[in-house]
Amino acid sequence: MRFYRAEQYQASCEELFLRYKGEIQKLLPDVRIEHIGASSIPTAVSKGDLDIFVGVQSDRLDNAVQLLTTLSFQEKIDTLRTSVLCMLESTSGDDVAFQIVANGSEFECFLVFRDELRANVSLVQQYNELKLSCEGWSQEEYRRKKSDFIEHVLALASQGAHEEI
Repeated sequence: MRFYRAEQYQASCEELFLRYKGEIQKLLPDVRIEHIGASSIPTAVSKGDLDIFVGVQSDRLDNAVQLLTTLSFQEKIDTLRTSVLCMLESTSGDDVAFQIVANGSEFECFLVFRDELRANVSLVQQYNELKLSCEGWSQEEYRRKKSDFIEHVLALASQGAHEEI
């Protein structure tokens, strides 16, 4: 696992986001498209990848997934897939993933987590320290540690607490 500082990757991720946002809007003009993940959080350390939230009506999720695969994406294997969440990954070589989420579902937590970190520099510092401490770890070990942090931030957000972890 290797991580990059914001100045090393965020500008290129923002350019990529804008390109994909335009392509998604052409296919699905009525969806919410938001930049999520570390690349959307100022000063956040990242693996350098781009995550894009695509919010759709729940009855249109499967149709949205089918249309988005035409942009050289495929359903991500070995990840959670439900009737209200589907993750797609690029097959074109871009390090990009789409999180297709039913509007109003619990998976809008991607947005909540992003917004909590954007609002709290201390949380970003803690998140960066956590990531850097995982350098050289396996993907599984890293995900487990990151997941614990995310769950704690979301729990604090649901309680209306904005304290440090």
